[in-house]
Amino acid sequence: MTTVTLRPRSRRLALCCALVLTQAALPAAEAPAPTPAQPSVAPAPAAVAPPVAVPVAATAASEPPRPLSAGPDPREIPLPVIKTSLGTLPGVADLPVRKEMPDPLTMNDGTKVTTPAQWAKRREEIRKTLDYYATGLMPPPPGNTKGQEMLNQLVLNDTVRYRLVHLTFGPDEKLSLDVGIYTPVAGGPCPVVISPDGTPAGATPLPRLPNGPTQSKALDSLLPASMAPPAAPAGGGARGLGRGAGGGPAGAPGRGPGAGPGRGANPEGLASRHQDLFARGYGFVVFNNNDCAEDTTLRINDGVFAFRTTRFYPAYPDYDWGVLAGWAWGVSRVVDFLVTDPAVDKTKLIVSGVSRTGKSAIIAAAYDTRIAMAAPITTGGGGTPAYRFSGEGRGGLEGLGEMMRKYSNWFSPHLHEFWGQTDKLPFDQHWFYSLIAPRPFITLEGTMDNDTLEAGAKQTFLAAQPVYAFLGAKDNLGVNYGNHGHGSAPGDWTVMMDFADIHLRGMKPTREFTRFPSDPEPASAPTTTATGTAASAP
Repeated sequence: MTTVTLRPRSRRLALCCALVLTQAALPAAEAPAPTPAQPSVAPAPAAVAPPVAVPVAATAASEPPRPLSAGPDPREIPLPVIKTSLGTLPGVADLPVRKEMPDPLTMNDGTKVTTPAQWAKRREEIRKTLDYYATGLMPPPPGNTKGQEMLNQLVLNDTVRYRLVHLTFGPDEKLSLDVGIYTPVAGGPCPVVISPDGTPAGATPLPRLPNGPTQSKALDSLLPASMAPPAAPAGGGARGLGRGAGGGPAGAPGRGPGAGPGRGANPEGLASRHQDLFARGYGFVVFNNNDCAEDTTLRINDGVFAFRTTRFYPAYPDYDWGVLAGWAWGVSRVVDFLVTDPAVDKTKLIVSGVSRTGKSAIIAAAYDTRIAMAAPITTGGGGTPAYRFSGEGRGGLEGLGEMMRKYSNWFSPHLHEFWGQTDKLPFDQHWFYSLIAPRPFITLEGTMDNDTLEAGAKQTFLAAQPVYAFLGAKDNLGVNYGNHGHGSAPGDWTVMMDFADIHLRGMKPTREFTRFPSDPEPASAPTTTATGTAASAP
């Protein structure tokens, strides 16, 4: 694979050069088919277009994927190194095989944690390890988050108030995020659930980068095929710092998940889907996670992930945070505002999300202690299931190898080298639970979710229990299985509120939340919910 780096005067010239060079490098019979049209993206703000890496030889993206156990494909184009304040920690070649789950209550020097002071130091060790190997290093809180109310109206027969708030923050206050806040009119201040759910009603959807060529195709996202340059821009809009301007209609091709509803959407629609939430005295807060970090594996500039050129990332070039960390950091900016909102009980903030946003909900709660409770739903790999018990040969469809092959953009760049050597990881997913402890945490799983098998989720749960017990909060860690697949069901929200009623609102427990499907049936018949059998004590 040979790469020619061009500095075109325009992206149109870059695309033409790419096509000519690629066709010239291939036999006539193997000339590539015309590139399908892709949605426009906003241009880079620099006066000169950045260099575009142009593949000039055929790639193997269409070949069957290598066995996951073989590790990264040697033909991958490495990610450029981003030097951070963490320096360099031991790589996979320097770490021992450790088949057991790493103990969160044993410090790096081997000392067992027995005192609160030791635990405070151990938390910092865990955080640094996760920063480096799992999430990538996030920027510190900007300290200047401000909110401006853009819309205020009553919905659901005047029983719920909807507000659209535009947040600004970051260097020179150039970053921003639109947030939709639904709160019951009666009572208050109220606990709220924060969860990504598309562009808030009344906000302008942002332009989106296209997906990478291999995205969601079970192909290696770091192979040369993912080096295709983005489409030439059509129309205005600024990439780089902040949200950018302009943009196409909601749901435009290539916008990806979480794009709608956007401008002109009626907040009644989303409110009607969460009437049970409001009836029980909870509020609901939404934002578009792609307004924080664009979920694309597209790569430009000799291997740089394109998501690093938009949204929050250009403002913080010395941080190697992945997409999931960007979404989690966005949650914290929402929290910055909510703790000042008189309609919201700042001591009862709950974060949730489904699948990939469930993963980021775990990160957000682990890193931001202002979040009172986390309730992720069917997270899949990189979320609730332990890497050591997930994926090919271990159980479930999503282990470390699968995640690194498909979605290495979500994680720290240092995690990729552990593909094929999972047992050398210096951490596992229970370390995120440990950072959340002693705060309430419940994982909402599906009995038919093939991405997360019970064994992986259970090992994470069991490995985190000693931390909750050490902190005197063993009942604050919960799990529930509903009869559904990968995704959420209405009953998940019911269980979430049941758990929050007990742990945040002081209501009397009527059940326990510790039973996995394979556990023996309890002596007394458990309560059933809309999603299936509720968890009860074994």
